[in-house]
Amino acid sequence: MAMPNSRIIYAPSAGAMEILRRRMPPASHEKIKNLRVDAIGLIQANIANILYFADVAQKAAAVCPVELNGSCPQHITTLALIGDVSAVETAMRSIEEAAASPSGANGF
Repeated sequence: MAMPNSRIIYAPSAGAMEILRRRMPPASHEKIKNLRVDAIGLIQANIANILYFADVAQKAAAVCPVELNGSCPQHITTLALIGDVSAVETAMRSIEEAAASPSGANGF
């Protein structure tokens, strides 16, 4: 499987953080409240892959995974990986590698 749609936001602006907070579940607000947000990795994929990628990312680096609410939560959703630049870059690379592996994002 090719890498899902992804982006990294470096030094997110106040406006980007406001949009992010509006799209995240209320419980996630507490998770990121005291985090230093130097970068945000964004990945758009189906729910099964989002769960898998969140696990891969958190095992690879000290990031806080947050699912973002969108317009089609039953099929396609977005995962935000929040943390320092190095951790987000490491997590995104680990997801890219997992998606490229034969048993990666395609499942069993």
